[in-house]
Amino acid sequence: MHTAQVEVGRSTLTIETGKLAKQADGAVTVRYGDTFVIVTACAAATAREGIDFLPLTVDYREYAYASGRIPGGFFKREGKPTEKEVLTSRLIDRPFRPLFPDGWTRETQIIALLLSADPENDSDVLALTGASAALAISSIPVAHPIAAVRVGLLDGAFVINPTYPERKQSDLDLIVAGSRAAIVMVEAGAREVREDVMLGALEAGHAAIRDIIDAIETMAAAVGKPKTDVAAKDVDAAVRQEIEAQALAPLADAMRVKDKLESYAQVDRALDDLLASIPDDDPDRRADAKVVFKDLKEKVLRDEVLDAGRRLDGRAFDQVRDISSDIGVLPRAHGSAVFTRGETQALVSATLGTADDQQKIELVDGETYKRFMLHYNFPPFSVGEVKFLRGPGRREIGHGHLAERSLAPMIPSEEEFPYTLRVVSDILESNGSSSMASVCGGALALMDAGVPMKRPVAGIAMGLILDEASGRHAILSDIAGAEDHYGDMDFKVAGTSEGITALQMDIKVSGITTEIMREALDQARAGRLHILEKMGVTISTPRESISTHAPRIVTIQIPVDKIRDVIGPGGKTIRSIIDRTGVKIDVEDDGRVNVASTDEESAQKAIAIIEELTASPELNKTYLGKVQRITDFGAFVEILPGIDGLLHVSEIAHYRVNEVRNELTEGDQVLVKVINVDPSGKVRLSRKALLPGGSSDNGDKGDGQPRRPDRRGGAPGGGSSRPPRQRGGNREPARR
Repeated sequence: MHTAQVEVGRSTLTIETGKLAKQADGAVTVRYGDTFVIVTACAAATAREGIDFLPLTVDYREYAYASGRIPGGFFKREGKPTEKEVLTSRLIDRPFRPLFPDGWTRETQIIALLLSADPENDSDVLALTGASAALAISSIPVAHPIAAVRVGLLDGAFVINPTYPERKQSDLDLIVAGSRAAIVMVEAGAREVREDVMLGALEAGHAAIRDIIDAIETMAAAVGKPKTDVAAKDVDAAVRQEIEAQALAPLADAMRVKDKLESYAQVDRALDDLLASIPDDDPDRRADAKVVFKDLKEKVLRDEVLDAGRRLDGRAFDQVRDISSDIGVLPRAHGSAVFTRGETQALVSATLGTADDQQKIELVDGETYKRFMLHYNFPPFSVGEVKFLRGPGRREIGHGHLAERSLAPMIPSEEEFPYTLRVVSDILESNGSSSMASVCGGALALMDAGVPMKRPVAGIAMGLILDEASGRHAILSDIAGAEDHYGDMDFKVAGTSEGITALQMDIKVSGITTEIMREALDQARAGRLHILEKMGVTISTPRESISTHAPRIVTIQIPVDKIRDVIGPGGKTIRSIIDRTGVKIDVEDDGRVNVASTDEESAQKAIAIIEELTASPELNKTYLGKVQRITDFGAFVEILPGIDGLLHVSEIAHYRVNEVRNELTEGDQVLVKVINVDPSGKVRLSRKALLPGGSSDNGDKGDGQPRRPDRRGGAPGGGSSRPPRQRGGNREPARR
């Protein structure tokens, strides 16, 4: 067993091997605080024939027992991967692909399992670091180890591996992975962070990574297995030269065609012409031709950019494709937009819902709810293909998460805008950067829906063509599909006019220097501002009102101690209000009550009931109450739901009342005035204060005779069958 420890942030990172999963090619455990993951790496014994891609699979799983929980549901066991598990699997996968050698076609699998989870430390960066350590000690031939850390920004200072509570307060949530020499992967969400601050965070994260790499290299030197040799098949130089001479010119002409589908068709014809010139009985030459032709595609792009100084479609390096947009395109959607940039087009809709529509998410440490969602769909017709329509794959989930993260900081709080929001981006055409088109279209659709966003958000995808030998490079703004596929970097940056809200970088080279990243961030900002300006022509501020088809939500505040009065025993009261008015009611723990309805009248009716249920007696205010109980010393009158006040016998009339039941009967409705509310909440009422002569304490009028109400009609005046008698002062009646 071998153990390596390194101080990372404010805790110790421990990597251990040789104790668990010893039959795996490489297996390590990684612990940080009480969060504990096991990561394994295995490869098949033989190569997979007939493929020209890296057959790498990464699976990350979280077990409920890691936090002492039993899974919900009927079967009480973990089900299909959650969104968090899918995103973490992608996070691990992305930085390792450039590290495998050309020609490695053995099935390779990395599995990371969360076995223990504390309430402070996330497992994603531990799993990525563990994958690097497992590969380093295995026989699988990766180029060099990498590691990952999370960087937060609290009170202007960078924090390495911030805790969950700290991340809620942080203006930045950055994951950076890198080798000793360079950064290889970035994933970030931010609250409008400036480019120079983001660059500083990347440098801080990279500095912390180097110590972890030292520990992994020490472990690999001590217990690592010999690496498997990879015999990459190479085409004979003379054969390669012949094929290049024949195919390069027609291929270059085909790739310069601006229309994507026409360009692809001409590229296919160039390959067909090349293969047609080779006899069918020479399969080796035909196979070599396909390999060289594929390499030539990359060569054409790189030569065009680095040597000719232009892009295949004729744009300048910092030029964004033509942009057009429109809003309100779907008549019944609450908000909608079409955003088109070059040959990439997104139809984006926004839907407003109530708190009942929030997404319930089961995490390893419990349940939570999500009120803003963005879902990304990529139908096959967007690229002119025929495929089965299935549920969202890892790519769709990842693109949707990035677009959601880009817009989330600009979504108003629930207190400001008590709606649940769902944005759906359907990609109708795609030629690169569809996730960033979803960001732009999402911002337009939300503003069309009347969502009071703090500022509009736009996104742009940056590319890189790099000659690692000479250092020559070119950074490309708004990359098209071919530039993404054959280039060296996919660097997506989203944000507002004030700063960055999301960042994602993947590369195909060994690493990116800080200077290149600085240049890319600056160029991305210029492109982002250009796109925001174009979007502003369509809509620059949110609509003043929401769609007539959206639910109306009215929010009122009630005292926390009144929540039980609105809910009622077993929810009886709130269900009664809903049945009577047809609204939806959501009561928050802080006393906020959201009433949702399709029409204003029903909402106001429900609010009136709730206000009545939660009202408190006000001094000197008149209420129409109901007599609940009569005693010798007065009557208890309900003036508000659940609130009784004492109508003392001396406050019933201006004359002396000897028998309360002669004046009032249980169930009578009577107008009373609140004359006192003591500190304990007891209420004293007066009826006589509302009767004629109420301004006089003894109720005497000018004739010196008391008046009593007419029992027949209840109106003030005479009507007694007994002779009136003079009362002096305001004596209390005798109690019996």
